[in-house]
Amino acid sequence: MLAGANRITAGDDYKSVVRRGARIVGPHLVTYLRRNPEEAPARFGFIVAKNVGDAVRRNRVRRRLKAASYAVLISARPGTDVVIRALPSAADAPWSTLHAELSVALEKFQRISVRSVAGKAPAAIRSDR
Repeated sequence: MLAGANRITAGDDYKSVVRRGARIVGPHLVTYLRRNPEEAPARFGFIVAKNVGDAVRRNRVRRRLKAASYAVLISARPGTDVVIRALPSAADAPWSTLHAELSVALEKFQRISVRSVAGKAPAAIRSDR
């Protein structure tokens, strides 16, 4: 499970990542990523709305997303804030699919953040995986 230092808990932090971060859209997840000016450990937050399903389904999706985040934590650069919004199709997606989609989004963001040093990175990227 994610340690306390690896979780986004404040509403203002969620808001800043969603509003000012890069958005990577996939078939099951919308992933918002933003570089935190502090070199703190990578942090993850989760948004699973009622359109995903009843409470049992939402909690199952949230647990799968937390496990997938824990698995990609070592590949995330320090200072990266990630907010994952589950789409309704995430309720039926297996863990391996959610993990792969999150890994691809993180890799794309890290490539973008390297390019953004030279110029401005695009705000939204569509992932067809």
